[in-house]
Amino acid sequence: MKLYRVILPVGDIDAAEKFYSTILGMPGQRISPGRHYFDLDGTILACYDPKADDGEIEPVWKPHPKQYVYIATEQLDHVFDIIKTQGATHVDDEIKRMPWGERMFYANDPWDSPICFVDSKTLFTGHKI
Repeated sequence: MKLYRVILPVGDIDAAEKFYSTILGMPGQRISPGRHYFDLDGTILACYDPKADDGEIEPVWKPHPKQYVYIATEQLDHVFDIIKTQGATHVDDEIKRMPWGERMFYANDPWDSPICFVDSKTLFTGHKI
């Protein structure tokens, strides 16, 4: 089996396209009026705005506050610097090294969805360090 898509709810698909295109360094692809997909090494990050797809908007669809989407990057320091200028509602004060060895920071996108960026050289996938 393979995880191939994660849906991230957003409140404005055009603003989400701009935010994530800037942060991820790629344009992604508009799939429908309310969906914009980013191919992250074979797993799709699907930004989804139900209003734009004539979908249900009540109740507001949001991830749990601790339901982070983790994104690995080779440019963690660059992403940390740029995300602060793109409207994130929260960004950690600094990049941290976790006890299991990952170097990372947490943030919330402009729709308050929790995201985390991890240095790809330090990914912990369940094997002993």
